[in-house]
Amino acid sequence: MIVTDLPPSPSLREFRNIVGEERISEIEEIAERLRGVKLQEINSTRYGGGVAEILMSYVPFLNALGLETVWSVMDAEPVFFEVTKTLHNFLQGRDGFSTSMIETYWETIKKNEGIFEEDCDVVTIHDPQPLGLIEYLTKDELDRKRLIWRCHVQLETLSTNTAEDIGNIIRKLVEKYHASIFSSFQCLPLWCVPSFIIPPFIDPISEKNRDLPQREIDATLEKYGIDPERPIVTQVSRYDVFKDPVGVIEAFRYVRRKVPCQLVLVGGRACDDPECFFVLRTVRQAAEDDPDIYVLDLPPNSHREINALQRASTIIVQKSLKEGFGLTVAEGLWKGKPVIGGNVGGIPMQVRDGWNGYLVSTIRETADRILHLLRHPDKAEEMGRRGRAYVREHFLLPRGVQDHLAVVDQLVNGKITARSSVICYHPNILTEKFAARALQY
Repeated sequence: MIVTDLPPSPSLREFRNIVGEERISEIEEIAERLRGVKLQEINSTRYGGGVAEILMSYVPFLNALGLETVWSVMDAEPVFFEVTKTLHNFLQGRDGFSTSMIETYWETIKKNEGIFEEDCDVVTIHDPQPLGLIEYLTKDELDRKRLIWRCHVQLETLSTNTAEDIGNIIRKLVEKYHASIFSSFQCLPLWCVPSFIIPPFIDPISEKNRDLPQREIDATLEKYGIDPERPIVTQVSRYDVFKDPVGVIEAFRYVRRKVPCQLVLVGGRACDDPECFFVLRTVRQAAEDDPDIYVLDLPPNSHREINALQRASTIIVQKSLKEGFGLTVAEGLWKGKPVIGGNVGGIPMQVRDGWNGYLVSTIRETADRILHLLRHPDKAEEMGRRGRAYVREHFLLPRGVQDHLAVVDQLVNGKITARSSVICYHPNILTEKFAARALQY
């Protein structure tokens, strides 16, 4: 299914005012070299989740540059998403996936073999759900098209016998692509495919991230009965065990014994995540009808309300246990809030510990950091200012477009001959640990 209800192509003038003339001029220069190249993006769901949010802004931006781009979504039944959610969890280190599920996966992949647009030159396939589609391209199509696999999840080492079987299947599929893109070096496997590190990005002029009038922020708090006079600690994420919302509740209860405050857990649902209903029920049970804990289950188009809640917050938390990147971290920083994030996956690329937020690994660490910032509001405010500037430089839509088009430019107009070519366009934001790992290749 081709997505047709996209927002209109944005005016690049708005982005020039945010990121500067030089950045936009560089993007236009790459786009000019790619004039006439048609692009296609393929993922598994139209609404819900970070990939859909990214594509909602990314595709219109490319069209505004004069690059014809289509976004296609797989046609799949709930049983397929039960399998791929289990696979998603498995890739992040959780047991549960079995080889018996592979048949269900391939049945759905085969039903979608016609999803490729005949005249598209470069196709980007997002995450494991549509990964196997490459098997249904002919040799001629593989020669004519350039295929990129973009991985948004935090991959763990596949070590058990069952894992090795599934891991080998995934690896063999990925190695058929012309290139792969990962969000951080922590997510990068040692596979024989040219690999690029490109952090995801947020759209600063989208409904979820643009400036809002104070009256709209106040009205949103009033709608949900949240007290604007007391500090608000907020986590925005799908209801997923790897986001650890129950752990956030436990940390909050420790903090509230010291400082009066409120906790807002904001989540929604995605059709490719059937597990969210169970997790949401568990979170509500953990909240125990606590009047200071707000568990919100919002529809996927609640972008302005989420924006308002983040802007009204004192502190943003993203206590993930696994995280490919975590767009909500960049969202919180962009709104001038200090972010306390799990020290996993792509979060350390965004949160510089002690500078624009804190990295944590335990519930007690989370509680201590929240308490510290509530007791030192001047420090929290300064962290928020630094965070917004950091996101402007590294994690906004124009930067993401520039990096992705640079990969496309190399695939279309140049050559990638290295057996495992790791390229990062932001060496200044990599820690020594990440840089040392890059040198291993």
